Amino acid sequence: MMDIDFNEYKLRCELRGHDDDVRGICVCTDEHIATSSRDRTIRVWSLGSDDKRKYSASKILLGHTSFVGPLASIPPSEEYPADEHIATSSRDRTIRVWSLGSDDKRKYSASKILLGHTSFVGPLASIPPSEEYPEGRLVSGSMDTSVLVWNLVNGEVVQSLKGHKMQVTGVTLDDEDIVSSSVDQTLRRWRNGEPVESWEAHQSPVQAVLKLPSGELISGSSDTTLKLWKGKTSLRTFTGHADTVRGLAVMPDLGFLSASHDGSIRLWALSGEVLLEMVGHTSIVYSVDAHASGLIVSGSEDRHAKIWKDGVCVQSLEHPGCVWDAKFLESGDIVTACSDGVARVWTVRDGMIADQMEIDAFDSLISQYKLSRKKVGGMKLDELPGLDALTLPGTSDGQTKVVREGDNGVAYAWNMSEQRWDKIGEVVDGPDGVGDRPILDGAQYDFVFDVDIGDGEPIRKLPYNRSDNPYDAADKWLLKENLPVAYRQQIVDFILQNSGQKDFSFNPSFRDPFTGANAYVPGQPSHAAATPAKPLYKHIPKRGVLVFDFAQYDGILKKLTEFNNTLRSDPVNTDKSMTEAEVSRVGAIVKILKDTSHYHATNFSDMDIALLLKVIQAWPPAMMFPATDLVRMLVLHPHGATLLIKHVENNNDLLLDVIKKVTEDSALPANLLTTVRVLVNLFKNPSFHHWLQRNHSQILDAFSNCYSSPNKNLQLAYSTLLLNYAVLLIEKKDEEGQAQVLSAALQIAEEEGADVDSKFRSLVAIGSLMLEGLVKKIAIDFEVESIAKSAKSSKEAKIVEVGADIDLLIRQP
Repeated sequence: MMDIDFNEYKLRCELRGHDDDVRGICVCTDEHIATSSRDRTIRVWSLGSDDKRKYSASKILLGHTSFVGPLASIPPSEEYPADEHIATSSRDRTIRVWSLGSDDKRKYSASKILLGHTSFVGPLASIPPSEEYPEGRLVSGSMDTSVLVWNLVNGEVVQSLKGHKMQVTGVTLDDEDIVSSSVDQTLRRWRNGEPVESWEAHQSPVQAVLKLPSGELISGSSDTTLKLWKGKTSLRTFTGHADTVRGLAVMPDLGFLSASHDGSIRLWALSGEVLLEMVGHTSIVYSVDAHASGLIVSGSEDRHAKIWKDGVCVQSLEHPGCVWDAKFLESGDIVTACSDGVARVWTVRDGMIADQMEIDAFDSLISQYKLSRKKVGGMKLDELPGLDALTLPGTSDGQTKVVREGDNGVAYAWNMSEQRWDKIGEVVDGPDGVGDRPILDGAQYDFVFDVDIGDGEPIRKLPYNRSDNPYDAADKWLLKENLPVAYRQQIVDFILQNSGQKDFSFNPSFRDPFTGANAYVPGQPSHAAATPAKPLYKHIPKRGVLVFDFAQYDGILKKLTEFNNTLRSDPVNTDKSMTEAEVSRVGAIVKILKDTSHYHATNFSDMDIALLLKVIQAWPPAMMFPATDLVRMLVLHPHGATLLIKHVENNNDLLLDVIKKVTEDSALPANLLTTVRVLVNLFKNPSFHHWLQRNHSQILDAFSNCYSSPNKNLQLAYSTLLLNYAVLLIEKKDEEGQAQVLSAALQIAEEEGADVDSKFRSLVAIGSLMLEGLVKKIAIDFEVESIAKSAKSSKEAKIVEVGADIDLLIRQP
């Protein structure tokens, strides 16, 4: 290894191609880099290329100040000779010129795209080349709970390792074995494509796993600890971090490094001693890596990759988004993975630094990002009104209004006597968040709360300063909004809770604007501290369960009769058909189910249940769904549910047999839909709750692929199943079950093609689990904040509302 005296890192090149956040990096060699992404793909990037099928970016043209549209080419001349180029324009204000092939050893180009995961891809690990795999293999873990092994020659999956119940968070090589970590709290060992062993490693999600040069494994967890393993035996527990341990790396000749949500990086000796603590990031640290030279690099939510030498931060590389991962190449160059969908390579070597045009383009990207997030008066600069807002007259003398002029916010005051807006000056962000104070009606406040009083009323804006008396503020606001005085204490509690003033003491000099007397705080003296109320949420938590209680009985009977006649005329299957008496009995079952007003007085026989179950079990899969649909309605009948429970509480669990039958390789959407709806309706009857809880893992695993089904009805049924499970498992205080439901609901919430109602129900499940369940911390580790942010930008009002509920919940202590 070469020894690197620290020089400042500069941009070398950008790896563009992913459609979403780049989440993970694997340095196979200095010539080949693999990146994983939220877009469900893995891309392999190779140094230089003489492939005349592919183009790579050769130039970036800067000059336009807004997005670029049409392009035209001027033919070559002696001064400007021809070459094999394509030019593209973009909303990012740039033009990029792409050249056929490349021998530029400074740049990487995509050589392979690996497709196979069904949700976002995270951790990666490289298996060295062998005679069978001359280019080596790659191991990947995903939110879809699987670990895949890829052949890098052809980009095909050679092993699919399934066993984890939740997101795979880490993969590492242990000699010939693969070891994976998961949010399901386990570590699993795989050998030659088969599971060897698994064990519960922590009492919370395991976020990372690493093989140490000394032969042991080290794991990091949301429980804030690290554990050292020899096989399945825990040798030592490392404590010291104050929050989730997210990233791990070997520190050559010293020990290992850990990165944490508490914003710190620690260097540990195997004895458990903390050799060094590095503090400098202002948010979650997601990743850490070390070089043989002694340099350390870390990636963080704060948009910086920091480079450390001897425990001191010597450089911060700013990015236009969260830095999910950072890795050293053997040469000492650094690769970073960013939430803007771009991986970047950074270098200290003069001959490898990007040309000035590329550096200027990156600097421009950073400036644009900052500008989009710049705030004046607590508002984003690009959300401020333009100068045309000054065409409207003010409402009171001295009223202020902030408008955008160029790249600045400028304040104006209304001059009542002159009937004009007078310019005050440029708004500058001050210290201690002064510039972050929100504006309402032209005035700045410490807080501007959204208040939903329900009853179909619009959201109201409630302004408040910390120096205000909350009772005074509440009463004045109720007067202004023409709302009943009965809301006073609820509004005061809301203010105290959301402004963090839990120890507010009442000022006896206050006079009630309604009565002229001191404000009365019910149940306590006026000087006592007010009791803060819980925040107001619109859609969470979910109370009660949902069911599918509409059926087209005539259509069901018609289809059953049609299928029965087909079986009867088939010599091979005629013995599976129903007799005339049995067909008549099915008609009688339907008659009972139709008469919902007499459910309390009607009954079925054991033979009725046995008949329907016989049809479901014996008939070919393509013909069973009408009978399954009848069972869906039968479980809503009190007596029908009582009889059915007998068939699932013995060793011959017929419902589990049905689930296995309909989810086999050739699963039909109609069978999946009707079976999931049966399960949804089981939640209505408490006698099934124990069975549903006991078998939750098997049930959710069986239908886990329904979230991405093109069948919108199946998507909705599956999301309803998750929502009902959330309600039940919250009541049962089942943390493991809640975590599995949360993971499945997050998959739907992230699915771009998800039906609106399906996404809404999954978001309600997520919010309910976070608010009243035991998995809020797990949800935050899953980056639920980005899901809430995405929901709040939806065009669908109810998605926006539940997104706001989750966002508010995240910010609660």
